[in-house]
Amino acid sequence: MKPDTNGHLPSDCRAISEILSRIGDKWSVLIVMRLTDGPLRFSKLRETIGGISHKMLSTTLRGLERDGLVTRTVYPTIPPQVEYSLTQLGHELREPVNALGEWALRNQGKIHEARLRYDASAIDAAKRNLPKTA
Repeated sequence: MKPDTNGHLPSDCRAISEILSRIGDKWSVLIVMRLTDGPLRFSKLRETIGGISHKMLSTTLRGLERDGLVTRTVYPTIPPQVEYSLTQLGHELREPVNALGEWALRNQGKIHEARLRYDASAIDAAKRNLPKTA
């Protein structure tokens, strides 16, 4: 198989896509960014993120833990206390996530304008294709 223009083989692209799908979902980035300042308990993490269900937070944390980005620590107290923190790998993710965030903020106006142009041209095209009425 031939590499793409960046030198990646299709198998590399699939691996990259799989990893990016984890860290690029709606909640993972928010969780990683909230944990950059230190460990948080589940309830505090949910409170600081806002708008995330108990089930979605739990599912996302398990996925991040499985991928080695987050660690879960259970303290033997009554009731049990559970804290989540970033692993070294999770901390390494902070820089590229920050860079993407800065890019998004820097270009949000251009993206908004592009969307408006696209939507306007799609509406014009749809109007041209409408059947004539008597």
